[in-house]
Amino acid sequence: MGELGELSEPGEWGTAVRDGAFIELDGVEKVFDVRKKTGFLKRERRQVRAVDSISFTVARGEMVGYIGPNGAGKSTTIKMLTGILTPSGGRLRVAGIDPSRERRQLAHRIGVVFGQRTTLWWDLPLIDSYKLMHRMYRIPDGRYRENLDRLVELLDLAALLDVPVRQLSLGQRMRGDIAAALLHDPEVLYLDEPTIGLDVISKAKVREFLREVNTERGTTVLLTTHDLQDIEQLCSRVMVIDHGRMMYDGPLAGLHEVGESERTLVVDLERELPPIEVAPARVVKVEGPRQWLAFPAAESAAVLVARIAAEYPLVDLSVREPDIEAVIAKMYAEQAEQADGAGRAVS
Repeated sequence: MGELGELSEPGEWGTAVRDGAFIELDGVEKVFDVRKKTGFLKRERRQVRAVDSISFTVARGEMVGYIGPNGAGKSTTIKMLTGILTPSGGRLRVAGIDPSRERRQLAHRIGVVFGQRTTLWWDLPLIDSYKLMHRMYRIPDGRYRENLDRLVELLDLAALLDVPVRQLSLGQRMRGDIAAALLHDPEVLYLDEPTIGLDVISKAKVREFLREVNTERGTTVLLTTHDLQDIEQLCSRVMVIDHGRMMYDGPLAGLHEVGESERTLVVDLERELPPIEVAPARVVKVEGPRQWLAFPAAESAAVLVARIAAEYPLVDLSVREPDIEAVIAKMYAEQAEQADGAGRAVS
């Protein structure tokens, strides 16, 4: 962590928010200079475009999923939104101000959780990190105690408050980071892989907590994750980024339709039977009484399960979500083919 100091009091926003957009990106780019050693005392310099002309808006109180494969530019976008990185081009505003130019002012209104990097003090007990943030953000005493008690209860942190952060498991530390990001009642919360390392029960608690924060307090949430269940249970809208470019912006069902993705239903029957015949699923694998059925991700798993249970001696089942990276890769390949086709037609 950096040097401890108090953040300045939040002031008036310098620019009005256009058309109700709380977060606004217009043609934003981020280019990094990379130097690679190519021989003795020789280095090759090249530019890597991490974000390539991204444009989108997020309304106040909206909860949006921002997904894509590793290296797509998700974390770079969030770092620009927080002011950690300065865009190489384009226009970026959060609540009407430029994050990189007024970072201290913006800090009072945002909360950030990076799944791979903690904002807590490594060698201090968890409660001491919260006390330091109490001072840094100048949170009124009553509001601090109220928020802390609520966060500790909802995220099940009571037994962890006196434990040094370095002794926490990844899942415990993630819950601690989420609480830290919300102590000062931010208007917008950026979550970069917030459920990484959590078990099923902890994930459910975190999702329910985030849903409550968004619904009851109107907190705007931008969520990056590789877990599609996070998106399905929390977000009404999803944006897909790949190679720094926006591939899709709309409802999750629409993404599955565009990518023609499939979920897998693993069915255990009482005995070995011929392949199950239930539309719109198709059997892709059979091993004794266990069968694997693929079905369109946009279809309801509940309806399919009900049909199977009514016609077959069902013992157990599970649903496996589609690989989001495969969906995006297919979208990207199709777009590349279209671009090549257009180029050939022009020539």
